[in-house]
Amino acid sequence: MLQMPASGFAAAEAAPLIDPFGRAITYLRVSVTDRCDFRCVYCMSEQMQFLPKRDLLTLEELDRLCTAFVERGTRKLRITGGEPLVRRDIMQLFGKLSRHLGSGALDELTLTTNGSQLARFAEELAGCGVRRVNVSLDTLDPAKFGVITRWGDFDRVVDGMAAAQRAGLKVKLNAVALKGVNEDELADMVAWSHDRGMEITFIEVMPLGEEGGDRSDQFLSLEEVRSRLGERFSLSPLAVSTGGPARYWRVGETGGRVGFITPLTHNFCESCNRVRVTCTGTLYMCLGQNDAADLRAALRSPDPDAALEAAIAEAISRKPKGHDFVADRLAAKPRVARMMSTTGG
Repeated sequence: MLQMPASGFAAAEAAPLIDPFGRAITYLRVSVTDRCDFRCVYCMSEQMQFLPKRDLLTLEELDRLCTAFVERGTRKLRITGGEPLVRRDIMQLFGKLSRHLGSGALDELTLTTNGSQLARFAEELAGCGVRRVNVSLDTLDPAKFGVITRWGDFDRVVDGMAAAQRAGLKVKLNAVALKGVNEDELADMVAWSHDRGMEITFIEVMPLGEEGGDRSDQFLSLEEVRSRLGERFSLSPLAVSTGGPARYWRVGETGGRVGFITPLTHNFCESCNRVRVTCTGTLYMCLGQNDAADLRAALRSPDPDAALEAAIAEAISRKPKGHDFVADRLAAKPRVARMMSTTGG
């Protein structure tokens, strides 16, 4: 049974995490596993060598780490992978983290998933206070879906999203815009998702990892995507934010929202409020930089609470102003060598 760790410092006494540029760190993304039951072409190799169990943070360590951030002002916590729902006993972690929702210390506990396990876990997630999930879906064509994910089952994912909605969870689709792959169906994806009461956000392919070859062959500017969508829909910009990097537009014909995450064509770093932790306890202060901090060593030290507090504070003091993703460098070696599955989606 997962034990709730004692906290080394009280929330009322802990100073909020502020980076060198005055930005409060209020959003933490935590990978709980590098494993996945898909092998998406832009995310990981088909023949992945996964980490040994001893290198991964235990569920107890993940709880302690997340709690330390919550006590320093984190208001939004997103669980990622790999595929987070393939982690053994993962619902124990959601159950423990839900106490921060009950106390009011945390505004939102959510996850990003490929949807394959949602039919199994949707009710339990809702019971733990999860109110919405992001599902990665890059095509509505089952055959194409199989090519992109290599191992994925389109119908299983669609059934999982339906199960999530029946459980009361809001579902948002995340779609990577891929030149020559799905660019001809992005407008259909907007209509399909809105018809089912779901939002959709498009994401530019990012220069992470060496899997997938020449990134310039995949890159599709979302400025171009938005222009194409404008030929079919009436788009109006919205001054709303969900705490992430997406910029939202209202679709007049459907009444739904469509988001755009543009790390290459429109840098969103000036308002960055988030950091990421891998399943091994490596803290990346910026997705697009290699600088990192080892939180696993702190968690496994003789005084883990004090060591963790010090390691987090020191790392945030080194958070950079922004990343270095530039579209015209995509054909060169990726800016960051680690694959997305290593960092957490």
